[in-house]
Amino acid sequence: MSHMKGFPVFWSAAPAADATPPPTTLKDAQQSATNAAGWVEENWSTWLSIGLRIALILVIAFVLRSVVRRAITKLIERMNRTAQAVDGTALAGLLVNAERRRQRSAAIGSVLRSVASFLILGTAALMILATLEINLAPLLASAGVAGVAIGFGARNLVTDFLSGVFMILEDQYGVGDSIDAGVASGEVIEVGLRVTKLRGDNGEIWYVRNGEVKRIGNLSQGWATAGVEVQIRADEDLDEVRALITQVGVDMAKEEPWNERLWEPVEVLGLDAVYLDSMVVKVSARTMPGKALGVERELRWRIKKALDEAGVRMVGRPLDPDLQPEDAAIAGAAVAPPSVLSNPDSPQSLATTPIPPPATPPVQK
Repeated sequence: MSHMKGFPVFWSAAPAADATPPPTTLKDAQQSATNAAGWVEENWSTWLSIGLRIALILVIAFVLRSVVRRAITKLIERMNRTAQAVDGTALAGLLVNAERRRQRSAAIGSVLRSVASFLILGTAALMILATLEINLAPLLASAGVAGVAIGFGARNLVTDFLSGVFMILEDQYGVGDSIDAGVASGEVIEVGLRVTKLRGDNGEIWYVRNGEVKRIGNLSQGWATAGVEVQIRADEDLDEVRALITQVGVDMAKEEPWNERLWEPVEVLGLDAVYLDSMVVKVSARTMPGKALGVERELRWRIKKALDEAGVRMVGRPLDPDLQPEDAAIAGAAVAPPSVLSNPDSPQSLATTPIPPPATPPVQK
């Protein structure tokens, strides 16, 4: 320190800044606790209101989901009981069989339960986010973009699933039906939401994706037609043949199990074709769906026996030789095509001429 005249001057170094915060006193801690308690006191009612609202949403969602799923299950069980009650009766031919109804109802119940759970829980989740005052616009936009991406990536799977749902709901076919799906045909042994299993005529199993089915020909719905062609000689009495076939149909309709499988009397439609030496009589009958093939076989059996007993000769294909004398004459008079072997001087004839054995030299004595 130096002294100038009239002006004292002080020289000293500035103290370094201390980075350590001053110690918290008891008064500061009490002030912080008071502020926190006041903030909690001001907001606890809001927190309680939000918590109670979320709990109420969850309780309502789970209760509603349980009630809806139970109602769907009872509906499916009732459908199954109805199918079992009519199974094995004549009414079962008009309705679907029990196994088909069971699988169809199970598939429909699974779809309905899944859709109900998704809608109820999804709505509850959105309501909870809205209660927490979270902006749902970005979330919904992201979900939309993700849904579009998944839809493009799994479009075949989505197509198969939606096609299966509509096939089941519209009851286009079911277990036990004989169908022609275009890509494959056979008897349906299982109907799924994505794949349908068919049993082919040779026992093979076809797995057909529902999205690939563009058309369905169901041979087991409504009724079926059994058609039989009876080929007889051209000189037979048509009235007698009609009476014999009609009587066969009447007798067949009185016996079991044909009385349930034949839904209308056997009808002789008339001549389906007329040839020089034979005629074809067309016979038709409306039958229970899926039973036409068996009815056709039984009709052929009975018609053949009845015609044999009455002395009416049937004609098969190819026709008997004794019914075609003209054809035999034509076959005998047929001219063979020209051949190079018919000319003995042709190279082909010379090539096929056997080589003569060499001459034996004379024996010298």
